[in-house]
Amino acid sequence: MLFALMAAALLASPGLIGDRLEIPEGLVSAFSIVGRILMVVAVGWTATTIIDALIKRRMARLDLEAEDNLAARKMATRLDVIRRIVLVIGAFITLAAALTAIPGVRQIGVSLFASAGIAGIALGLAARPMLSNLIAGLQIAFTQPIRLDDAVVVENEWGWIEEIGLFYVVIRIWDWRRLVVPLSYFIEKPFQNWTRKSASIIGTVTWDLDYRAPVKAMRAKLEDICKGTPLWDKDVVNLQVVEAAGSSITVRALASARTSPRAWDLRCLIREEMICWLQEEFPEALPHIRAEASIRRRQEEEPMAPGVAERGFTPDDSLNKTDAGKSP
Repeated sequence: MLFALMAAALLASPGLIGDRLEIPEGLVSAFSIVGRILMVVAVGWTATTIIDALIKRRMARLDLEAEDNLAARKMATRLDVIRRIVLVIGAFITLAAALTAIPGVRQIGVSLFASAGIAGIALGLAARPMLSNLIAGLQIAFTQPIRLDDAVVVENEWGWIEEIGLFYVVIRIWDWRRLVVPLSYFIEKPFQNWTRKSASIIGTVTWDLDYRAPVKAMRAKLEDICKGTPLWDKDVVNLQVVEAAGSSITVRALASARTSPRAWDLRCLIREEMICWLQEEFPEALPHIRAEASIRRRQEEEPMAPGVAERGFTPDDSLNKTDAGKSP
């Protein structure tokens, strides 16, 4: 509004005061040019502001705090990316239109509109990383490999999509760090999205135990642990022996939860409760290190070496003395 008022004043001033004062032709022309520029800026700023306000108003109505917020996150991601792109395009068009109001650089404004010429090609090559990220933003807005608040694993870091900008994505790591990744990364490289179709996820817990571990009793205990906590979504619960090699077996438990953070807490709860239960009820199930030692007794007495009889040693005593202090 301020720009529009200033533009109107500059455009009208030569006519209002031209009868009373002689204004140089150059000054009248400058007033006219500045007035047209301000008018273009006012129109462009008003249009982009209205569109930005409408998109933000629509985003404010989305319930992102709901437990099943998949549809809301889809719409919020699309609207947020579109809003940022509209702002950039609006600024570009406003700049080009403002340049056309200046006689000396009018051709530059026309070239910006036409996107032609060697200068435009050179600019495009120089801005290739920026343009690739901008195009990746459009792809993400409509194909949505990621969405706001998605749980992802990127560069071996687990976290949530906190912000999707025009050129980068901010990931909030579980320990409150922030990982900033270019938008093109999610188009060109593989990554894990734990909430692509649904927020529900299966958590895994493993133990290395002794062969005497009570697998059937552990399976029943796992069900009791899951039934006693609201972290479990009452969908998947299972326990299996997935490996038996060497001196121990590997037991794996599966349990599902509604969200990734709840699945993490459920995994920790199952791990702790099961270890405490085994310590109290089946301590023999915990890992043990087995060692087997055997002494082969001589069937026939061998002749003693010279000097052994004088020292009062027997063959068995010599063996005991040699092995003294060694654990079997």
